[in-house]
Amino acid sequence: MITLAVYGLCVSLVLMTAVWAISLAIRNVSIIDIFWSLTILSIGWVYLSQSELITMRHLVVLACLHLWALRLAFYLARRSWGQPEDKRYRAMRDTRGPGFRWTSLFRVFWLQAGAAWLVSLPLLFVFQAGVVRCSVDFLAIALFLVGFFFEAIGDGQMDRFRADPNNAGQVCDGGLWRYTRHPNYFGEAVLWWGFWFFAVARTAPFWTAMSPVLLTFLLLRVSGARLLEQSLTKEKPAYRDYIQRTSAFVPWISAR
Repeated sequence: MITLAVYGLCVSLVLMTAVWAISLAIRNVSIIDIFWSLTILSIGWVYLSQSELITMRHLVVLACLHLWALRLAFYLARRSWGQPEDKRYRAMRDTRGPGFRWTSLFRVFWLQAGAAWLVSLPLLFVFQAGVVRCSVDFLAIALFLVGFFFEAIGDGQMDRFRADPNNAGQVCDGGLWRYTRHPNYFGEAVLWWGFWFFAVARTAPFWTAMSPVLLTFLLLRVSGARLLEQSLTKEKPAYRDYIQRTSAFVPWISAR
C-alpha cells in the first residue's frame, strides 16, 4: 500500500508539473485552481485501478468523487474564463520577477500537488478495501450530500448575486450566506469528512483524519476564508458588519 501511495504522489506531481508548463505559456497561474479537484480525481483512479475487486461500495465513492471534482472544476473554469490572473499570484509574480516561473513551480504547483495527495489519502484505503457496505457508510454518504449541497448551492447563489448589477459593492447575505460567511468552504470540508468516514469505516487508521483536518485548515487559515476576508474587509466596508452578525464557518442563525 505504501508503494501505491508513492505512485499516487508521483501522479500528482506529474500532473501539476504539466499544468505549470501550461501556466508558463499563458502567463496565468490561476489555472491551478481548476486542476486541483481533477488531480485528486486522477489519484483516486490510480488507487482504484490497483484494487483486486471493485465492489458497489467502490462505485458509490467513485460517483461521489466524480460529482465533486467535475462540478468544482467546471465551475471554476467558467468563473475564471477571460479573467486576469488572481491578484495573489500577480503579487507574487511582481515580487519575484523573472524568477517567478521557478518559484511558482515549487511554491504553488508542487506544494498543491503534495496537498492534493495528502487530502486524497482516504481514497487509498477506500479503494483498496474489498468490503461490502456497512452502517458507517450511511453517515459518510449523508456528510457528502450535505457538504455538496452547501458547496454547490452556495456557489450558485453567489454567482446570481454577482450577476445582478444592482449588487455592485454590496455584501451577499441571502440564502446560505445568511447562515455562514463561507457556505462553499464549509461544504468542501464536510464532504471530505464524508470521504474519510468511508475510509475509516473498515480499514483506514485514525491518523488518516489528517486529510480532512488539513483541508479544513487550508480553507480557514491559509488560502481560503482568511485571505478572502482580508480583501473583502478593505473593499466593502459593510463586510465588517456582516462579520459581526454571521457565523464564520459552521452555519448558524444570523444575529440580524
